Amino acid sequence: MGLVGKLQAETLIVAPADKFHEMFSCRPHHISNVCPEKIQKVNLHEGEWGTSGYVIEWNYNIDGNDHVAKQIVEITDGENKSITYKFIEGDLLKKYKSFIIVVQTIPKGDATWVHWTLEYEKLNKDIPTPIKELEFLVLVGEGVDDHLVQA
Repeated sequence: MGLVGKLQAETLIVAPADKFHEMFSCRPHHISNVCPEKIQKVNLHEGEWGTSGYVIEWNYNIDGNDHVAKQIVEITDGENKSITYKFIEGDLLKKYKSFIIVVQTIPKGDATWVHWTLEYEKLNKDIPTPIKELEFLVLVGEGVDDHLVQA
């Protein structure tokens, strides 16, 4: 089994693609209000919300365990409604040499697809594939979708 991998998921949401993308690219600090059981807080460390290169720290909970992640938002692409988060510190980097999340929101008629991609490199072959992390992202996305539809 290789150390480098990629996991992907696609989910159909009801919210408009622009609003969903804006939440993850420009207002991720609001996600803690939307999904407080999963995301406790998101703090800005450098830069400005919504611009490429800003640095944020997430406090989140998976399966009852608290975690911290510091990320640089490498790419915020409004035209393709894509955002790339590269982990630079935090709990996941104790298991993975590198960890990147790409979230792309794709409008298709009246529907919106969200394409989630995790790219990672394990520190060793005994590290699990980050399936729980992908499931977590999908659940957070569902919470954001529910919030945006009700707003």
